[in-house]
Amino acid sequence: MLDLAPHPRLDLGWFVAELPAPVGELPSPPWLRELLVAVVGPGFKVDDVVRSAVRDVLRGAGYKPTGRGKPASEYLVRAAGEGALASINLAVDAGNAVSLATGLPVSVVDLGKIRAPLRVGVAPTGSKFVFNAAGQEIDVAGLPCLIDAGGPCANAVKDAQRTKTDGTTRRTLCLVWGSVDLGDRTARAVTHYRELLARAGVTTTEEVP
Repeated sequence: MLDLAPHPRLDLGWFVAELPAPVGELPSPPWLRELLVAVVGPGFKVDDVVRSAVRDVLRGAGYKPTGRGKPASEYLVRAAGEGALASINLAVDAGNAVSLATGLPVSVVDLGKIRAPLRVGVAPTGSKFVFNAAGQEIDVAGLPCLIDAGGPCANAVKDAQRTKTDGTTRRTLCLVWGSVDLGDRTARAVTHYRELLARAGVTTTEEVP
């Protein structure tokens, strides 16, 4: 299980997804790709209240969620609005679709690439990781993160390159970074997320192997 450190605003939702084959062999179905150009979802309203609540979660320990450090969900909305949000793979596309629909950041981590123990807590001063294939780094000090034996590896802004999915991925840890100020939005987002994956033939569980 995940060890969750107390946080005054974070409402974290998570589950494990078991894919029926390596994700590189599972193209996203047309109905899922269509969701990548939508900025609203069933039963959700994404507005400034949601965006402000998400930012408040990130800034609680000194992190500044502005500029290049803003929540990933805000980048997705802009990319979708510009028609620039491309399909990546089934696992990532489902997470992006849920983030667009709910306004909540989503992380998709390859369980085969992380090392126990796993916990979620605020990254300490000096914490950084590479977040893309070009080797660019992000300073995540003060930001709530998923942390494994190798250090912080996922959060509501960017996920580490070392734990991202690739064509061989079979199991993922899916994280929804919500806010206690938004009521049951996180729980509803997780339900929606698992329903999308089930429709695509993916099994989900709350047990971390």
